[in-house]
Amino acid sequence: MSDLVRKQIYIYPRQEALLKRLAKQLGLSEAEIIRQAIDREAQNAQPDLAKQDREPWESTLRLIAERKALGKTGEPYQFNRQELYDEREDRWQGSAAQDKP
Repeated sequence: MSDLVRKQIYIYPRQEALLKRLAKQLGLSEAEIIRQAIDREAQNAQPDLAKQDREPWESTLRLIAERKALGKTGEPYQFNRQELYDEREDRWQGSAAQDKP
């Protein structure tokens, strides 16, 4: 019992009556009924969370596959600062050309 955490909650009178009746019918403590309800609710919520998070996960997997396909040479990536500067300059010059009437 030492691994339990004490919580104080507020419930409606009708919930208290239900809790007492359930505890008596099942032969369990009121606290055990509440613990089981929390576990049951958590299990029921998990599939919904997984469905909601599916698209971001699949999007991430697609991005990983795309990035992996870019490096199929087997050679490690070599950072080249000048390539970054050239690419940025090309983008800047392209957007500057589009801004001209």
